Amino acid sequence: MAPRRRSAQLGRDSDSENIAIVGSADGYQIGPRGKRFIDFTAGWCVGNFGWNSRGIRAALRDFRGPAYVFPEYRYADWDELAALLGDLAPSNLRRCFRATGGSEAVDLALQAAMVHTGRRKFISIEDAYHGNTIGALSVGSGDRDTLRNLMSNCHRIKPPLTRRSAGGVETLLKRRDVAAIIMEPISMNLGVMVPEAAFFTRVAALCARYGTLFIADEVATGFGRTGKLFAVEHFNLKPDIMCLAKAITGGHGAMGAMMTNAAVGRSMQERGHFYSTYGWHPMSVAAALATLRPLRRGRRRFLTHVNALSALFATQLAAIRFQQKPQIRIRGLAIALDFASQREASRIVKRAAELGLLLTSQDKTILLLPPLTISKSLAAEGLSMLRTCA
Repeated sequence: MAPRRRSAQLGRDSDSENIAIVGSADGYQIGPRGKRFIDFTAGWCVGNFGWNSRGIRAALRDFRGPAYVFPEYRYADWDELAALLGDLAPSNLRRCFRATGGSEAVDLALQAAMVHTGRRKFISIEDAYHGNTIGALSVGSGDRDTLRNLMSNCHRIKPPLTRRSAGGVETLLKRRDVAAIIMEPISMNLGVMVPEAAFFTRVAALCARYGTLFIADEVATGFGRTGKLFAVEHFNLKPDIMCLAKAITGGHGAMGAMMTNAAVGRSMQERGHFYSTYGWHPMSVAAALATLRPLRRGRRRFLTHVNALSALFATQLAAIRFQQKPQIRIRGLAIALDFASQREASRIVKRAAELGLLLTSQDKTILLLPPLTISKSLAAEGLSMLRTCA
């Protein structure tokens, strides 16, 4: 009798939550038997434009392009998407490089910084997250024992990020061996941590003085999440390199992008290595174009809506009588509630899911990341559920 074959199991980096998803629509995730959950997670900033956008779905349904394009060939939609991103991004970013997602975009950014400067060291923020590839982990929250050699080339700054802490950055940059500083302009993984404007003013001047590049990781903060199209706009920053992904396709396809200024782009094209088999797959490009064309046309109206909702959340959250009063941090629709204990944060997230509201938490912090297109009425309904959990 032949031995029974064992089925393979899906690997996970943590235990799955007891929530099954079979569909999505607008500001909802849909579970078995049609149960609707108001979604205040947006796939961790993937679904900025809501779920199942009619325009994006129609573009994918009507797609008549190639099944695949070999990276060494030409494809007109690649050129259009690069131009479109150039229209949306800070004006100094003139070159786009294809990637399959945020981690690959970050790896490209690290390579571009080393290629352009001839240096090998980096500065990042303590406990920040930049992706799951070896390169991204080495400047992020990777396992220090496993990645000891790689991580030895990255110095980490401890928050808070103030004008005073920027003085420590100068001590590191004076050696002229740091290729780049990499950080989210507003750190989502650290609970919507907003640096002082004076920190960036000083760091930007120091980077220019010592020949160090600034990499803005806008994978989670990009495309309107913080109330600006990109979080660097809050600080009048002109990054040398910017990493994009997540909301770039409205959640309808895997895609990332690295954007650079002209000088870094030239260095990368002359000496870098950035072949990507599935970077900017034609179907993902169709989704990205259908996502970003309307954004370019209606960015002012879109951001006005985001900031109006931000004010609604700020007012109503401040009025909720939580059992443990949290510290509230909010920029646009990037919202963090810091509680005194992880147990309390977990209790609220679990109870909210039972009522039909999806939240996400990290340690003692609950994050509210609703779709940026959510209606005021649905946002208010979700906040009412949260009030019941308090």
